[in-house]
Amino acid sequence: MSQVRVRFAPSPTGFFHIGSARTALFNWLYARHTGGKFILRIEDTDKERNSDAFLKVIFDSMRWLGMDWDEGPEVGGDFGPYFQSQRTELYKAKLQELAAKGRAYEKDGAWWLRLEGARSPAYDDHLKKDYEKVDAAPMVLHDMVRGQVARVEDRDFVIFRSNGEPVFHFVNVVDDIEMQITHVIRGEDHLSNTSKHLELFKAFGVKPPIYGHIPLILKTDGPGKMSKRDKGALIEEYQQRRYLPSAVRNYLCLLGWTPADGKEVLPIEEIIKQFEISAVHQSNARFDERKMSHINAQTLRTLPAAEFATLARPILLETKVIDASISDARLTEVLGIVQEKVTSLEHLPEFMGFFFTSDFKKDEGAMANLTKKGGDPVARIRELLPTLEAAAWTEPALEAAFAAVGAARERKPTDYFAPVRFATSGQGGGAHLLGVLRVLGRDTTLARLKSFAG
Repeated sequence: MSQVRVRFAPSPTGFFHIGSARTALFNWLYARHTGGKFILRIEDTDKERNSDAFLKVIFDSMRWLGMDWDEGPEVGGDFGPYFQSQRTELYKAKLQELAAKGRAYEKDGAWWLRLEGARSPAYDDHLKKDYEKVDAAPMVLHDMVRGQVARVEDRDFVIFRSNGEPVFHFVNVVDDIEMQITHVIRGEDHLSNTSKHLELFKAFGVKPPIYGHIPLILKTDGPGKMSKRDKGALIEEYQQRRYLPSAVRNYLCLLGWTPADGKEVLPIEEIIKQFEISAVHQSNARFDERKMSHINAQTLRTLPAAEFATLARPILLETKVIDASISDARLTEVLGIVQEKVTSLEHLPEFMGFFFTSDFKKDEGAMANLTKKGGDPVARIRELLPTLEAAAWTEPALEAAFAAVGAARERKPTDYFAPVRFATSGQGGGAHLLGVLRVLGRDTTLARLKSFAG
């Protein structure tokens, strides 16, 4: 078989939708899995809605997700130009090719594709409304995802509008022919277009590519396809919320495909190795931001310490949690404590700010829980302070101090954990407390406990 050539052909008319990103990703994965080529082609024939800003969003979003293209804008290639707006003369020449074959004709200022078996346009005027209808047998498409699909196109259809602009179906097929596309992987909503595209390939005398129509992405709640207006639908949202691009990409892979080993969090190299377009589901995929958030948290926790610190420092500087005087060693020490619990870089400043300032926010709900469970948290810290003051500042020594006070008061050591956590951090949960106290340091910890206890 010749080398696989797939394409992603977005229009620069809006922000980058998660469905578009998933379509691009499945094409990219198939190209990388097969050792083929991934082509980026820009469908920018809508002059009224095209925008350079939206074009930049496409490029930036794809690169953020780690999808490089082998041919296309800013990369080049042997089959350009890769903007449809720059291919006008080609489209006109291909129209004339069909006209010369008798497969295209002009009517009412527009150009139409004549299907095989169609009546002549010179048919009696009173029957003109019917002349383009054809007795057509179903065309059977072997779809890589959906299997055998029968489609029927029984009427001639417009390929050039009366304003001289080619329609989507025409330019789509011409570009696929000229760019030698071997496989077309696109959303299921394009399945209804396939019969028109197959008729065009037939008219040009060219063997069509192999098609694969991937399932739609449904909105989180209720029926219907996810639209650009739905929460969580735009890739830019995840960039702004500081999601890890590898986590977003990982989740997009799972929208309609399941790894053979059943794992959900995988390095991209393993996903490429396992990805088979024939294993893509036929049923629609439902978007679940909670699952994406879970994958983001899992990925964040497995980052190498140096990479985690590199990502965290600019966020903490921007939010003024730290300043430039904080050393890499100190930052890495703190991050090493919180990494196992943090769920998002977006929440990192509020999650770990208490390490660097005593003016930290206190969670009112956590304080309410302390008093609701009975007992006086201030009294418990007063009970604990003398033993902590005498303890060596290691985690085993701190653990022994809590245990000693608990035994003396006939309490569990953990009964003292929540008051101490709140007094030192203002939080009701977080990283392992003994590690937090160790990294916070003796002087800071004792000062905050004394302040809390009055």
